[in-house]
Amino acid sequence: MASAPLLADGEPAFPDDAVEVARVAGVWGIKGWLKLQPYAKDPQALFGTKRWFVRPPEGPAPAPPGGWPRVLKVVQAKSHGDSVIASIHGLEDRNQAEALRGARIFVSRDSFPTADDDEFYWVDLIGLQVLNREGQKLGVVDGLLDTGAHSVLRVLASDGKSPERLIPFVAAYIDRVDLPGRCIHVDWGLDF
Repeated sequence: MASAPLLADGEPAFPDDAVEVARVAGVWGIKGWLKLQPYAKDPQALFGTKRWFVRPPEGPAPAPPGGWPRVLKVVQAKSHGDSVIASIHGLEDRNQAEALRGARIFVSRDSFPTADDDEFYWVDLIGLQVLNREGQKLGVVDGLLDTGAHSVLRVLASDGKSPERLIPFVAAYIDRVDLPGRCIHVDWGLDF
């Protein structure tokens, strides 16, 4: 894993491959621990690095005293129910932690754990071209939906006129994912 370039103040620069993985939902305890709401069911990306990059919440939000930090240096992080709680270097009390409520947390894609064969991170699927068995272009993956039972690809046609296609991301319809080739091959007709 390559380390992020450093800025003039010695802090790491925001990585080019940054992925938003959580937001600060609140505080935990009185000693300044943060409570995060991860976007993944298994938040291993948060545990794979000791540096979390920060962006302010979307929309108007008061900045904490001293402004929004660029980087949080993680002392300790652990799962806590559906949340993640973390001790951050320099956050000493509940009020300091509370000022970060709503902050968006990013990590470098490089720090994600390696996926097993036939497992994919959603972020790696977004933007891939989708082709059916006849070689017809169905569109590009614009996002994914989680139905509980399985994920569903949200595919938008490149012509901008065709309706979106929702293709279940299951072996019955997905023939092959070619990450290096930036393509997903599917058993799906143009008329579906």
